[in-house]
Amino acid sequence: MDILDQIAKDIADNDVVLYMKGTPDIPMCGFSATVVSILNHMNVPFKGVNVLEDPQVRQGIKDFTQWPTIPQLYIKGEFIGGCDVVKELFQSGELESILQQQGLTVNA
Repeated sequence: MDILDQIAKDIADNDVVLYMKGTPDIPMCGFSATVVSILNHMNVPFKGVNVLEDPQVRQGIKDFTQWPTIPQLYIKGEFIGGCDVVKELFQSGELESILQQQGLTVNA
């Protein structure tokens, strides 16, 4: 299985996936920490994938979406965006709507 297939499988197998620098418990950059904080605030369970552990994953996720930055958030297989997009969606209430439309429980 090549890296793009593995990424597609992770995204398909998990309702919410965050490709990030570091882990949900120990984010290694401010942007990743911001998205983790938003998801934790909303009590949304998610899988964190640490791109710092594997250079193939770090480049692969960028190739997968044609999006140059990390973190990257996926909900039910759909690419949502990076830190700025997630932050805007959260502040406007749209992130909660997206999660609820996908049948996910949100406790904001």
